[in-house]
Parts: sequence; C-alpha cells; structure tokens
Amino acid sequence: MTVKEQVLDAVNELPPDVSFEDVMERLYLLYKIERGIAQADAGETVSNEEAKKRMARWLT
Repeated sequence: MTVKEQVLDAVNELPPDVSFEDVMERLYLLYKIERGIAQADAGETVSNEEAKKRMARWLT
C-alpha cells in the first residue's frame, strides 16, 4: 500500500466532524509507527534493560 493510500484510508476512518488538528495528530501517529518499524527492521533497537534505565531518568 502506498503512503497516499495509507493517508486516504486513515482520513476516511475519521468521523465526519473531525478537526484539522485531529487529522494531523492521526497522520503523525501513523508516521511515528512506520518510522519505529523501520528502525526495528534496521536493528536500531535497545534492550529492555537499557530502556528501563532511560525511562528511570524521566520517572524519578
């Protein structure tokens, strides 16, 4: 599926009274998901332990 098709599908799934802000948030979410999948496929991941260490800085 092309990016254009993905965008059109995402917009068509939204309710008729959607705002431009809601559309942009939805598209940005889909972009971030695609980017994360590409990074994972490229081996650009961190271990669970490393993720916990990074999160601990923000959660304390």
